[in-house]
Amino acid sequence: MEQHVDYDSAADGKLSLALLVKLLLSGVQVLGGSVAGSLSLIADSIHNLGDAGALLVAVIARRIGNKSADKVMTYGYKRADILGALINSVFLLAVGCYLIVQVVGKYLSPTEVDGWIVLWVAGVALLVNITTSLLTYKAGARSDINIKAVFIHNASDAIASLIVIVASVLIINYKLYIFDLIATTGISIYVMCNGAILLRRCIIILMQGVPDSIDMEQVRVALESIEGVKKVESMHVWQLDDKKIFFEGHILLNGAEPEIVKRKIRVALRHQFCINHTTLETNAHGA
Repeated sequence: MEQHVDYDSAADGKLSLALLVKLLLSGVQVLGGSVAGSLSLIADSIHNLGDAGALLVAVIARRIGNKSADKVMTYGYKRADILGALINSVFLLAVGCYLIVQVVGKYLSPTEVDGWIVLWVAGVALLVNITTSLLTYKAGARSDINIKAVFIHNASDAIASLIVIVASVLIINYKLYIFDLIATTGISIYVMCNGAILLRRCIIILMQGVPDSIDMEQVRVALESIEGVKKVESMHVWQLDDKKIFFEGHILLNGAEPEIVKRKIRVALRHQFCINHTTLETNAHGA
């Protein structure tokens, strides 16, 4: 038990450090973008500020999610992570739309851009984004959907910084200010795509939809091939959070011992579909 608490504290520490760094970086980028007249740099700063918010939501959701189940929340609080990821995904979509609007406005009223300021600030941003990506990855991006959302935020920031660097080089060498807007558009589209993918996954979980990794027909065929099973009816598969998958079904038996068949079904679901939580109702065929 102590080991679990220590692990969570360490992860929260990494997320909090990444949050502080993101806030500082956003301030530097806003200042640099304003002085240089660069929309792409300001776009990157807004993206980073959004990621700071995502990190804050992740820390809060993580702490709520670690609370034990009680009389009100009998399943526990793990879906706080999903709600946090949902908020993050909606924010990504909103930021992407805002940046597209800004691109249109800047295209209609173009201004000069100081490429050297953009280059230096974007270079610093790239280093910072790589660092925060590593911090969030080590905090549990492989096993926690909310932290994974934050990791995607930070990884996309690193890519965005690279795009801004390329745009700044073109501006310095060729005075092609249009590339500042092109870079901003690329960042916006990337942000919105990530937001849409994450939003879809969160909605499926919250609406108790079937996980993408599960094919219901394959589940039916696998269970009805078990000796003693005549037919499987009223199947339901859903996720409580990003890890726990549940199964509920009505099994018609063909003269077999119910408990033996239930045991075989649970083994099949666990080994073939990674489903460890089952609710099974059995009836003899024809009963």
